[in-house]
Amino acid sequence: METKLERIADKSAHENRPIFTSLYHLLNEELLLQCHKELSGKKAVGIDEITKEEYAQNLRINIRNLVKRLKNKAYKPKPTLRVYIPKANGKKRPLGIASYEDKIVQLGLKKILEAVYEPKFQENMYGFRPNRNCHMAIKELCISIV
Repeated sequence: METKLERIADKSAHENRPIFTSLYHLLNEELLLQCHKELSGKKAVGIDEITKEEYAQNLRINIRNLVKRLKNKAYKPKPTLRVYIPKANGKKRPLGIASYEDKIVQLGLKKILEAVYEPKFQENMYGFRPNRNCHMAIKELCISIV
């Protein structure tokens, strides 16, 4: 069975200038439950200190409540937890850690946006795309130069 996201990706791939309206409804229980399953439980916790395991204790209720807040436009992301990671040169790099619930919403939005835009990208585009990285871009550049 074809999912809604696959149908969106198919439309994006086959229409010259596809128009998408009202994608917000795709942030539903099914998608957010899938996002919860995909998120790693080993990542650092955000400012609310809620782990994946704690969130999963009342998963259906938590996801249903999250969807309700999203639909009512009452969802407010929590502030990110700012930590500083030491670099080799002695300086520190800032890192923002989102709360677990915010990570679920972010992953859901990422999936929707990828369905819309990924089919339009060219094969030689590597920046911030699934299954691609800067090392692959450099390798491709070396091959094309030689």
